[in-house]
Amino acid sequence: MSYIVDASVAVKWVVPEVLSDQAERLLTTDAELLAPELLLTEVANALWAKTRRRELTVRESSRALALLMESGLVLRPSAPLLARALDIAHRLNHPVYDCIYLALAEREHAILVSADRRLLECAARGSIRARVLDLRALKS
Repeated sequence: MSYIVDASVAVKWVVPEVLSDQAERLLTTDAELLAPELLLTEVANALWAKTRRRELTVRESSRALALLMESGLVLRPSAPLLARALDIAHRLNHPVYDCIYLALAEREHAILVSADRRLLECAARGSIRARVLDLRALKS
């Protein structure tokens, strides 16, 4: 089995947050964990924002990014997903950067795991082929 994880999940692997226990549980499964390369940019931006809000130091932010890079997450190129992501974005009226995760889930026949309620709600009501799972549904 394969799971696609988005930035809302990956950031919880490297910074203690609500649902970090559930996110870390994914790391202990035998499932292959995949993400588009875009995830690195999104997580780095989240870490920068946490540093700006003084929730993390610059050193902690850098260490968190290094931990993510060492997590074993398999990254897939984002560019080949853009055309399908744009189509999904138009259909769901949702930003392309989130729809890249849905496009990857479709292509890999995998389940997208996310803590992003808006993305989960859009995917659930849209007519797309990607399967999604709310991180909250994973027991800690």
